[in-house]
Amino acid sequence: MNKTVCELFAGVGGFRCGLNNIKSIEDNKEEKWETVWFSQWEPAEKKTQYAHSCYVYRFGTCLDKDGNDTTNWNIEEVDKKKIPDFNLLVGGFPCQDYSVASTLSTSKGLEGKKGILWWSIRETVEEKQPPFILLENVDRLIKSPAKQRGRDFGIILACLRDEGYTVEWRVINAAEYGYQQRRRRTFIFAYKNETKYNARIQESVAYNKDSDLEEKRISMTKLLLKDGFFAESFPVYDVDSKVLQITELPEGLGELSESFTFGFENSGVMKDGMVYTFKTMPKYDGEQITLGDIMETGNVDKQYFIPVEKLYYKNPNDTHSDETHEKLPKECRQTWQYLKGAKKLPRKSANGHEYIFSEGAIPMVDRYDKPARTMLTSEGNFSRTTHIVRDKKTGDIRLLTACETERIQGFPTDHTKYCLVDGEVVEMPVKKRRFMMGNALVVNLIEQMEPLLSEIFENEE
Repeated sequence: MNKTVCELFAGVGGFRCGLNNIKSIEDNKEEKWETVWFSQWEPAEKKTQYAHSCYVYRFGTCLDKDGNDTTNWNIEEVDKKKIPDFNLLVGGFPCQDYSVASTLSTSKGLEGKKGILWWSIRETVEEKQPPFILLENVDRLIKSPAKQRGRDFGIILACLRDEGYTVEWRVINAAEYGYQQRRRRTFIFAYKNETKYNARIQESVAYNKDSDLEEKRISMTKLLLKDGFFAESFPVYDVDSKVLQITELPEGLGELSESFTFGFENSGVMKDGMVYTFKTMPKYDGEQITLGDIMETGNVDKQYFIPVEKLYYKNPNDTHSDETHEKLPKECRQTWQYLKGAKKLPRKSANGHEYIFSEGAIPMVDRYDKPARTMLTSEGNFSRTTHIVRDKKTGDIRLLTACETERIQGFPTDHTKYCLVDGEVVEMPVKKRRFMMGNALVVNLIEQMEPLLSEIFENEE
């Protein structure tokens, strides 16, 4: 089977880098996975579509069946019939509605503005019927929304069921398999029931659609622990089949949307409309890449260093944020010490309810000997979640460089440095580069999946 790919919500090309093992910007080897079309459009970008322009600079563009470049269109407006045929659909579909940057209780899931873009994925699947699909989203996807836990993921599974797919999923923390960031993401791998791969899996786990529930429990446990896609790429410890939770998806999406709720765990499979899921623990004892391993050792541009007056409180007696003070002076509240310190602040909700907002202290300076924390789109801003590090050469306190954020996500160094805008090569602003990385996936995880994907495709001949 030809290794042809369609990359939706492509960003700066994380899936493409991972599938083709692109380690550096000088790596011009022939790509073994052919990207026939991609889509990247950011509605918030009014002037320059930086992610799309970076992708085009690195990889060039793709034309649709009519010879038009629609790669920077709103995907909802793209005629899916015009997309070139492909065998693998990939994408890290928009996740703002499920983001860890906001509380689960306020997320809107599939009802949200960006969540509805799932339907563009479904339209693409309905029209193109790719044999294989690989998607990525935040870990909260399987729990969304708070008012009806599991509904959104159930809708996604039901959509794929209706198109004749078996679906595996796994929530993977990159750091738990040795990589340089503590980033938990939900990965979804779906394959058509008529593929040779599905036939091999069914045979290896002794699955029969007409078997009783206990026999299916044993088969699906074997799939999730030993023989399935994620089990082969990311080993886990054994789990007793008795703890496998099982449910059947409602027949119609309307019924599912209205009343379905289910406690999806971090590993699972949907087959023939039945859901099988349990919690797994990663099995890994190899080397661990840390934040220190990817940091610069030479000279770092002065723009990244934080002035001492921005680090700590002006008054040396102010040491515990708002827990021990009625209110800190404004100049103290403009420091990193305040942002990262513990707080207890009076707040009022939209309905007038008064409450105390509290958050614990987090370390000012991130440690070298651990993987980086999850990187968000706010990286580099005056934000509690921004990484602060001690420069290896000078010992001074600074922010992460744009190159360091790329390496945290497993991209080649300087991958986002240049863009192609109106036929002219321009540098991407540092702030935008860090934003792109906060939006991206951990490329290393796709690299780890690629050998098995290649094997699957070779066996489809």
